[in-house]
Amino acid sequence: MTEIRLHGRGGQGVVTSAELIAIAAINEGKYAQAFPSFGAERRGAPVQAFVRIDTKRIRTREKIYHPDVVLVLDPTLPKLIKITDGLKKKGTVILNSYLSEKEIKKILGNYNGRLAIVDATKIAIEEIGFPITNTTMLGAFIKATGLIEAKYMEEALRERFGKLAEKNIKAFHRALEETKIFE
Repeated sequence: MTEIRLHGRGGQGVVTSAELIAIAAINEGKYAQAFPSFGAERRGAPVQAFVRIDTKRIRTREKIYHPDVVLVLDPTLPKLIKITDGLKKKGTVILNSYLSEKEIKKILGNYNGRLAIVDATKIAIEEIGFPITNTTMLGAFIKATGLIEAKYMEEALRERFGKLAEKNIKAFHRALEETKIFE
């Protein structure tokens, strides 16, 4: 089973991202579950969501404490909270950031695992017209993990966004191309 923790702020689409990952995994024939974790429920407050993906039925329902993947939609969060807490030793961090690998590793401290970086805010503004990065970060997620085929995420985006899907799919594909992976 692969466990994923998503970080962002209220209003950025963290919960929607988790749901879309789960839907795409299910569309691909896997088992998945997605669920949010709210603290102060207000726009701008830090929010977490969680996803589990497996090839067999998932019976556990508790919060994810030791994820395989951490996906961060808001570029300011790594300076405010320790996003790598509980991350498994060979885990992957996927960040929305314009900073370099060196700058990010300095912020993350002693993190030496797999790192994926994409300037999702820039892509979202250019392709969608506003800085909501959730669908853009899904492209980075797929490139960094390979857990789901892109066509299943496109299907999930079309189901969720209808007429607005094409802009989101363009942003998703740009992130697939522009995400940089550091081992």
